[in-house]
Amino acid sequence: MPEVSLPALSLVDMVLPDQCNHHGTLFGGAALAMLDKLAFILGSKLMRGPLVTAAVHRIEFRAPVPAGWLTECVGRVSHVGRRSVTIDARLYAEGLYSGERILCLTGEFVMVAKERATTGPFLSIEPNGVRVAEIVFPGHANHRGILHGGPGMAWIAKAGFVAATRHARQPLVMAASDRLDFHAPAYVGEVVEVDARVTKIGRTSLTVSAEMHAEHPETGTRRRCTTARLIFVSIDESGSPVSLGKSFVHV
Repeated sequence: MPEVSLPALSLVDMVLPDQCNHHGTLFGGAALAMLDKLAFILGSKLMRGPLVTAAVHRIEFRAPVPAGWLTECVGRVSHVGRRSVTIDARLYAEGLYSGERILCLTGEFVMVAKERATTGPFLSIEPNGVRVAEIVFPGHANHRGILHGGPGMAWIAKAGFVAATRHARQPLVMAASDRLDFHAPAYVGEVVEVDARVTKIGRTSLTVSAEMHAEHPETGTRRRCTTARLIFVSIDESGSPVSLGKSFVHV
């Protein structure tokens, strides 16, 4: 096997109430699912071929993740075999407004190719902002196996919100979708990645540009599916627009 670099990947998500237990914190199964998704995506980018989770080792829950916080899952390849890849994964919680980060969950995931895989170059464009990734399942698609516009727009809105909030560190709402263009479809079984970054700053608003790409996990074929420009407005407790103020920080 040719010598390869050991890549890493970072994915951002949010903790919503329907993912939480009765304590108002992220359910353990949902947290593990986030890391498993990360491991699958990272493993697929390196080991092209049908990939499954073979084992999970050294799972350690270190701290709870409150509802409404961001999560950042960070994975790094630690070993590459003939048919397997081992990934060290970590889940961090991040406060929306404070920026406080807490290491909440760690684990080691062993992903195995059903057939002997050929390890190729690791192809992943690093985002200039934040990256949200999802796998297109049948429930996200129509009868032709094509991703519905609704889930795609929801993933774009999530990435945009995270990018805007990480900059402003104060309450924001999406006020408008200035532009939304669909360029190509995404299909069941593909990995959808949304990269979002702040491109314009106003007195009370932020403009976020987002791009959604679909990638076939076995072939690495990648296409741009959707581009969007979203506007987020800073609000106070009554919902009225307020200045971004001194709390505005670039991260």
